[in-house]
Amino acid sequence: MPRTHQPPPVLYAKALQYLHNIGIVHRDVKPANVLLDKTLHAHLADFGLATYKKDLKCVSAENWKSTGKPTGGFHKRNMVGTLIYMAPEILRKDIHTEKSDIYSFAISINELLTGVVPYTDLRAEAQAHTVLEMTYTEQQLTTAVVSEGLRPVLAHPDSGAPPSLLSLIRKCWDPNPLSRPSFEEIVNELNIISKQVKKDSTPSLSSSLDNFETGKTDPVHYQESLNWFRQGEQLARRANSVSSNMTLWPSSFTDSSNYFPTLSWGSFATCGRRETMEDTHFMLPQIPAEALTEAFVKTDMAFRDELLLHRKSKKIIQKDWHPGCTAVTVLIVRNKLFVANAGDCRTILSRAGKPFAMSKDHVASCPDERARVVNDGIEVKWQVDTWRVGPAALQVTRSIGDDDLKPAVTARPEITETSLSADDEFLVMASDGLWDVLSNEDVLSIIKDTVKEPGMCSKRLATEAAERGSKDNITVIVVFLRPVSTAERIY
Repeated sequence: MPRTHQPPPVLYAKALQYLHNIGIVHRDVKPANVLLDKTLHAHLADFGLATYKKDLKCVSAENWKSTGKPTGGFHKRNMVGTLIYMAPEILRKDIHTEKSDIYSFAISINELLTGVVPYTDLRAEAQAHTVLEMTYTEQQLTTAVVSEGLRPVLAHPDSGAPPSLLSLIRKCWDPNPLSRPSFEEIVNELNIISKQVKKDSTPSLSSSLDNFETGKTDPVHYQESLNWFRQGEQLARRANSVSSNMTLWPSSFTDSSNYFPTLSWGSFATCGRRETMEDTHFMLPQIPAEALTEAFVKTDMAFRDELLLHRKSKKIIQKDWHPGCTAVTVLIVRNKLFVANAGDCRTILSRAGKPFAMSKDHVASCPDERARVVNDGIEVKWQVDTWRVGPAALQVTRSIGDDDLKPAVTARPEITETSLSADDEFLVMASDGLWDVLSNEDVLSIIKDTVKEPGMCSKRLATEAAERGSKDNITVIVVFLRPVSTAERIY
């Protein structure tokens, strides 16, 4: 088709319209399969599941025998796609049609407007329960979409989305395939909406739209030629010329024969039964590697310096206030996994279907940790139900902060390293609020029974811990280490 300069949703719809006009259904329409070039022109990708509509057959007595029993054959060939974008009729195991692609298109456009992966947001709108209020199993999500009309929370008009666009999304994800518009109608409607938005926009916005639609964008803002791993290596070499204590990454990282994981990640946090939320977490993918131990120690120093500054400025009224926190950091460099932990956060790896501990809980009930603290001059006593450190009766033996117990309660992390392989499916990082009520085996079992979207897995683990009575803050990060399919057997 000739290249046109139009907003990505219009190009997205036109690409699917073209496929349908020549008798092809895509069968895996989702944002991840839309590529943007340096001028933000959308390109439909991944035709691995695409097929001619004429080649898709409904179940009959004749073809049922040739394709096997219900667990194989027809379902294996037709139950394809990504679950959170699948149309209700596909979840009912009906034949895939153009209307099924249109449903997935609507879910995708709504995700682009909200910036929220379908069913992972927390807002419980009147029109549907969110999956957070369910248990996230694929069976239950399927039931909710098919029987209860569950849809992702629609973008709010306050987000700037035109009401006409929101109305179009509703039509496209209608439960009845026959009520959904065709892509010809969708493209016409999107063109009208685009012209209206341009007409109603402020001069500056209108100018931006002109540049966008004519392709006159500055490629400098969209091109990223930096290789951050190489930048990290060069930074380490420069630093190493100044400090001989810094260890460079092993040369084996550059071996092209090594296994490299494919990452996807999500997180969730809740205060559990506490009145306030105290946990903080952040994820920085592809950041150049730094010395993990030095990072922990310097963070601890900065934490305590800030506390001292507040004391001197008399901003702190409470006497004998010595705040602190535990911390865990995961660094993945190609096929190497590093975990730095100080405190009772925990990280586990799902390796060949079994939990593989990547960190140790630094608590006073651990004999080695208890002996280390005592040797550093701080008393450890049995109080109430466990061993506790110093007058503050702290359970953890490593932390950032807690200046009254330094240096015994050290911020120096324990670092664990392993090489990743195809046996490694995902890793879970979480605060003690999760591990207080869930075992390592429980966590793996829950994730295996959950829609394979990392943000959704994180939420299910946190809500499960809260339901089991966790009395602490709960923060969970789930990182998948290889591509996962949510189009598994759903009955």
